[in-house]
Amino acid sequence: MGKKIVVDPVTRIEGHLKITVEVEKGKVKDAWSSGTMARGFEILLQGKDPRDAPFVTSRFCGVCYSVHQMASARALDMAFGAKVPWPGTLLRNLIMGAEYIYDHVLHFYHLSALDYIDIMAVAAYKGKDKDLGAVKDKILGLVKAKDSFPLTPRYKPDEYCVTDPEMVTSAVKHYIQALEMQAKARNMGAIFGGRQPHYQSMVVGGFTQLPDANQIARFRAMLDEQARFVNEVYIPDVLAFGTGPLFPLAKAGLGGGHLNYMSYGGFELDEKTKTLLFPPGVIMGLDPANIKIDSFDADKVTESVKYGWYKSKKPVHPYKGETKYDLDKKDAYSFVKAPRYKGKPMEVGPLARMLIAKNPDLLGLVGKGVMPGVVARHAARAIETKLVVDACYKWLDQLLSEMTKPGFKIHDTANYEPPKSGSGVGFYEAPRGALGHWVKIKDKKIDHYQAVVPSTWNASPRCEKKYRGQYEESLIGAPVPDPDNPINVVRIIRSFDPCLACAVHLIDPKTNEIKKFIVE
Repeated sequence: MGKKIVVDPVTRIEGHLKITVEVEKGKVKDAWSSGTMARGFEILLQGKDPRDAPFVTSRFCGVCYSVHQMASARALDMAFGAKVPWPGTLLRNLIMGAEYIYDHVLHFYHLSALDYIDIMAVAAYKGKDKDLGAVKDKILGLVKAKDSFPLTPRYKPDEYCVTDPEMVTSAVKHYIQALEMQAKARNMGAIFGGRQPHYQSMVVGGFTQLPDANQIARFRAMLDEQARFVNEVYIPDVLAFGTGPLFPLAKAGLGGGHLNYMSYGGFELDEKTKTLLFPPGVIMGLDPANIKIDSFDADKVTESVKYGWYKSKKPVHPYKGETKYDLDKKDAYSFVKAPRYKGKPMEVGPLARMLIAKNPDLLGLVGKGVMPGVVARHAARAIETKLVVDACYKWLDQLLSEMTKPGFKIHDTANYEPPKSGSGVGFYEAPRGALGHWVKIKDKKIDHYQAVVPSTWNASPRCEKKYRGQYEESLIGAPVPDPDNPINVVRIIRSFDPCLACAVHLIDPKTNEIKKFIVE
């Protein structure tokens, strides 16, 4: 038996996640993904007015807040029989687009980039660029003052860390720029959403805040800034790292996993054709040379609690799911349930979306030897950020056009009162992947509510068939030459952009302690 390495908690993610790996002969032989909090939001919603659900579920998380509001509103749209007017859909798209932009930029620069650079390489920068010189002086000053957080502490640099002084110093400069850009992208969403986090304008049936020309002009001006940053900084950085120093990791497909992918589809582009920016679909066992896309069937989604701290029950559809805890359950090791599609674990997120869309830019990288895995996930995330930016311009133009038409509406006011009974599901593609909210209404109150979030799909434990979750499978075979420096473990996990705050909730204060990774 090899050594067990426990990383608890995994840092630079949202929420509390423990990863345990068994390392043998320098590689991961087995892995376990454990969500260490318990979710209670579904229970809290029972008996409440259904119209409260979008605002309550938004509080799942302070990072990906509006996606839950969106999925919840869509579930209520179905349950209430509400028809969202096209301008209401455009407004929903625009605030969701703003969230994509800020979330993806934040993930690459502030959550993942430090896994791939030797930050102290800035000390060797000898160029004449004044901005880079100022970055160098700032970092060295922070190190001298022993106040270099959040750039440190970090895992020790390995053979794949970028050490070129100019490349590292430029990356740190862009890290600082990205702080400003993601803040501005959040403000973009607040223009129409009323505030952020936790928008106030998105409700069942559409939108409540009528837009004006000044708001559209402000959104467009800020979008111009985002477009420049994405096209001139973000995408070039991802490509420079991925096709340069990190190409060996890309070619090896580090962190590939099961190679099963799923997208619910998202972002309506046209009122008449219902064309989506991200098409729905499923890939079972990816063959990069011949990508086969199957249609998505919502009835094939189930959740297993075999290895979760929940009362034992056979895998069921979310409409029949329960949230009943069993903290003494034998062999259980996570508060994350195990969703499956046709009984199989799936990867959701940017890589899944871009593969299912057969995006030519991503497939071009695949053609050059970039295999599905850590580096491909970062590339897919950057590629789709540009797609969203470009789509936002079109949605702004469409919204301006709609505002000139008689009878301009953004909300279905005729179907705002809760029905006596009903059910609905709201599918959406959150930045992190496929998101679904299921609701049942009885006597005008919520009788049943279940949310299956992207990180539930990716971070799930094993199921009845002993299939590992996607995090777990992606770690198998990963090189860990130094058990005291498991940098590849966190590189792989962070590439998914985990959000355990969405997957699990209500932390037990007895286990709320900061730990370091443990080598057994």
